[in-house]
Amino acid sequence: MPETTFSPTDHPLKAAVMKALATVNDPEIKRPITELGMVEAVALNDDKLSVKILLTVAGCPLKDTLRRDTTAAGMSVDGVSSVDVELGVMTDEQRSELRSTLKGGQAERDIPFAKATSLTRVIAVASGKGGVGKSSVTVNLAMALAAQGKKVGVLDADIYGHSVPAMLGVAEARPTSVEDMIMPVPVLGLKVISIGMMKPRRDQVVAWRGPILDRALTQMLADVYWGDLDFLLLDLPPGTGDVAISLGQKLPNAEVLVVTTPQQAAAEVAERAGTMASMMNQKVIGVIENMSYLSTPCPHCGEEHRVDLFGSGGGEQTARALTTRLGYQVDEVGQVPLDPELRIGGDNGAPVVAGHPDRPSAQVFSALAKRISSKGRKLAGLQLGLDPVGR
Repeated sequence: MPETTFSPTDHPLKAAVMKALATVNDPEIKRPITELGMVEAVALNDDKLSVKILLTVAGCPLKDTLRRDTTAAGMSVDGVSSVDVELGVMTDEQRSELRSTLKGGQAERDIPFAKATSLTRVIAVASGKGGVGKSSVTVNLAMALAAQGKKVGVLDADIYGHSVPAMLGVAEARPTSVEDMIMPVPVLGLKVISIGMMKPRRDQVVAWRGPILDRALTQMLADVYWGDLDFLLLDLPPGTGDVAISLGQKLPNAEVLVVTTPQQAAAEVAERAGTMASMMNQKVIGVIENMSYLSTPCPHCGEEHRVDLFGSGGGEQTARALTTRLGYQVDEVGQVPLDPELRIGGDNGAPVVAGHPDRPSAQVFSALAKRISSKGRKLAGLQLGLDPVGR
């Protein structure tokens, strides 16, 4: 990476200024701008500081954030009275060096999460059918994990029905590219990528089949710079089609959370999603029942009563059936009640876990996040990708 020029080289505030600039992270890459070679030049004229920052691309959507953070860092140095930030753009050669630095020498099209050495837990949120609230579960579980201090990425793998960007308020956002590497969109403490962010227009229809779907999934897993994540949540399309199979092949060590609703018919279909996971050597870590019940005040006694609008027992039935079929214990890990704030938050791009953490639905996701994060990733039973060698 290019060296930072500092003038005059013997200025007494040099060390303090560089230390302050090292606290500024690129808002997309989440690493210090000094480490990424983005600080091209620093100049001190008495107590006036000038900094030239190189953007990865000219149209960087978060350049104002970078300018603001750099200014604040400079002003935090005792002896500096003003800060002037100039923004430039990296050359092709500098972007290539940055890509090499971020990839850490990994081979192209390499999926880091598929490696046995990866410490990122990949959780695929699956369902047997559409309309059960799988995306709502994905988004709010991701927010609950982030609220516990975890580094979380969300990959919207529902190619045709991508709704995660809208639920997080970034439906119009577009990821930044460095060479042919993609930066996930940062939002609410998450790193998010969706095929919906890569379309020229929000209303454009995605009409892809097998091979193109597979390439798109590889791109979102291998060409996106996710950085160090504790969790990567995948919002799968409903059913057991091409995407579920392809992801099972690419991420055989992923864990699966099955979403269903209370109806018996929905539970039977949800069992298929869990069975598909087992066929792909993925472990089902639980079943969550969405739209489980409505809590409403009684007009007579004034107390809250549970009303099972869509029946009951679907989640429990699915968990019990998968326990028998898969040969290990699968629990129902949560019942999410019908909650107007959950729906409103999804429509407004403000998940209920973030906006109304005290709501009953938000508390279910928080409890589930604690349950999941309390169980670390273990190497026992993982496919290590090792080949036997001759003696």
